[in-house]
Amino acid sequence: MADERTADQVRKEHLDKLGPQLGPIFSELRDDFAWLQVKWGEYRELYGTSPERIDLMNSAAGLFFRILQDTMWEDALLHLCRLTDPAVMRDKQNLSINALPELCADNIVRDTVRTLVEEAVAATSFARDWRNRHIGHRDRSLALGSAHPLAAASRAQVSDAISAIHRVLNEISEQLLGSTLADDVIIPPTGAETLLYVLRDGIKADKERRERIRSCKFTNDDLRNDPV
Repeated sequence: MADERTADQVRKEHLDKLGPQLGPIFSELRDDFAWLQVKWGEYRELYGTSPERIDLMNSAAGLFFRILQDTMWEDALLHLCRLTDPAVMRDKQNLSINALPELCADNIVRDTVRTLVEEAVAATSFARDWRNRHIGHRDRSLALGSAHPLAAASRAQVSDAISAIHRVLNEISEQLLGSTLADDVIIPPTGAETLLYVLRDGIKADKERRERIRSCKFTNDDLRNDPV
């Protein structure tokens, strides 16, 4: 059965079972990670499923969907970096999985979580290079072509990095909460796939409208130029 508890009830369970230090941080990281899963799922629906979907978006609004692709890609890399950044930077505390090991009271769990965190940090190193030299900052040598290229980055690497972060959170969930953390999330029926259906139907309707105009069988609505 699906978990029908409210967000507040889930947070209370985390606080009760994990304590006042680990509980709130784990709860926030779990929610933040779930949001990354949702966004990455939407990206894959649009750009990682089939060439036909790419063709459909290019037919509808190629420039817009190219901008959207780049924006969603960079957002995913930034999100990976945020989740795996050092727990403390210049005396500022970050909401990061790096904070989790020291908050685990059980020595065995702490050691396991620390190892998994190290693996997740390594799995996201490519995203950090993109963040540091291309997204968050624009490295001049890179822009001018005199620096070594950005780290190789692919959809598979992002998915692997997400899986590595999941293993960290799931270890705590299984060992200390007694529940398995889902490795995917259910995307509501108001996202990318719904948009693709609208695009498909809209392109078909536009072709039919243009044909009516060519054959002089158009209506007044067919000649309207405003988009809404």
